[in-house]
Amino acid sequence: MSRLSPPVPVDEYLADSHVMFYLSDAVTQLLEHREECTQFGLIRYFAEYFSSVKNGNHILFREFNYIRATPHNRASFIRVFWRCYRQIGKSGDLLSMLEYRSLLQLLCPDFPVEVVQSVARIVLIDDATDCLMSFSDFLYALQLQFYYQEFLDSVLLIYQDLLAGKSPNTVIVPTSTSVEQLPPVATEENNRDKQDGVEPSTLAQCVDALCDRFRFSHPPRSCVMEALERTDRVSYFTFLMTLAKQESINHTIGALPSRSDLLIDPEMDQELDKLIAQISVSPSSNSSGSAVGVLKDVQRKASPRRNIHHRRRMEVESDGSTEETDSSEN
Repeated sequence: MSRLSPPVPVDEYLADSHVMFYLSDAVTQLLEHREECTQFGLIRYFAEYFSSVKNGNHILFREFNYIRATPHNRASFIRVFWRCYRQIGKSGDLLSMLEYRSLLQLLCPDFPVEVVQSVARIVLIDDATDCLMSFSDFLYALQLQFYYQEFLDSVLLIYQDLLAGKSPNTVIVPTSTSVEQLPPVATEENNRDKQDGVEPSTLAQCVDALCDRFRFSHPPRSCVMEALERTDRVSYFTFLMTLAKQESINHTIGALPSRSDLLIDPEMDQELDKLIAQISVSPSSNSSGSAVGVLKDVQRKASPRRNIHHRRRMEVESDGSTEETDSSEN
């Protein structure tokens, strides 16, 4: 922001930056673990808490309601998921929906399966969700579904009305957090969806009107219009898959690199090379123990010290999570 720009009103700044949300959570964490926090001092505690928020490591092992509470939290979770499991994409492994759900729940134990199902339906264009998916396809679909969930819920309502021949009500903006609470598409309507879809121009007009009054984050209108200009008829999940591949959406969220750079992370590669080198010269190391040790050390490197509550949960949950990660990659 330029020095000559008009000052932002205090209320608007606090709302946009979510400062009060993070301050409230920091105080709550402090009160729950006051005895441990007093060993380090209040100033150091708050400094570490807000440093972890800035660095995006604050969402590790937190509850789902916390990681979805702000756009910054959502983007941070997407980035952490990418950095933790980038090697899956690098190795070319294909995983099922249940395996991806397990990986997500290693980072957020109560991550809802309904969100993972919605992501799988985007990748597979609403076909059988038990098919295997590549890491890159799943990751970018996860980014779209998780970051813009409220917007996509509203678009789904509009789409279902258009599919049923009704006048869409673009004023209704759902405040719920999951697609499973929306009215399901009837079987015959679902068949019509796969065969015909709806008129892209009509859907574009409704979505454009929705953006005018939408209070949550939504993709850039140019991306939405571009995705709806490519076909004569469009289905809901085809539309979402096209959006998920938009580089401009990826740039707007700012959590992930472009697809061409998705598997490149020099900083993490250097840490892995150091750990592998240490293990290879250790006479007491074995293959299974080495794998566990690498993952534990990578998790420590990827999540620097934040507050006491997070550190304790990492220590308790790390052993079980490594076994699940190993099994999902086989």
